[in-house]
Amino acid sequence: MRRIPLISLAGLLLVAATAFASKTDLLDHSYRPLAGKTPVSLEKTYGGDVLLVVNTASKCGFTPQFDALEGLHKKYAGQGFAVLGFPSGDFKAQEFDDEKQIQEFCKLTYGVKFPMFEKVHVVGDDATPFYKDLTAVSGDAPKWNFHKYLLGRDGRLIASWGSKTTPDDKQIVEAIEQALKAPRPAGKGG
Repeated sequence: MRRIPLISLAGLLLVAATAFASKTDLLDHSYRPLAGKTPVSLEKTYGGDVLLVVNTASKCGFTPQFDALEGLHKKYAGQGFAVLGFPSGDFKAQEFDDEKQIQEFCKLTYGVKFPMFEKVHVVGDDATPFYKDLTAVSGDAPKWNFHKYLLGRDGRLIASWGSKTTPDDKQIVEAIEQALKAPRPAGKGG
């Protein structure tokens, strides 16, 4: 039996980890809009945009963050920015089961107009592939509702923030503004 030197194995693991960490196809997924029927390709719809991806919940202490998320979306949408909301009941079942109820709650209570998608799992074995990829690339799985991932125009992860960091926090706003300065990749967006 041939032994692989430890240094070679470590080198292979480093190459594999680096290749995944630089993954640019994070958006290579499709999801239904909230209470909708037809899946939307994240790559085709949002490729080239700066994105703040957030797992949301309607019955959480952090739910008032919807106001600041909508504010960011409204302020920067014209520059190629979007907030993408993914409702989830993974943390103490703090999300409605019915997607129409989620949609009504978000629109009527917080005036949410940013894109919201189907209710998903964001942690564990049942996590949706998009969240599995975000967790693998960032090394940071959501620990609660309203975890935020910022993706650049190239589809790569820029940063990740926990629930306690509000969407209008200076570090998030500065990171969004910096990311918006990057040119759109060729053939992406308008």
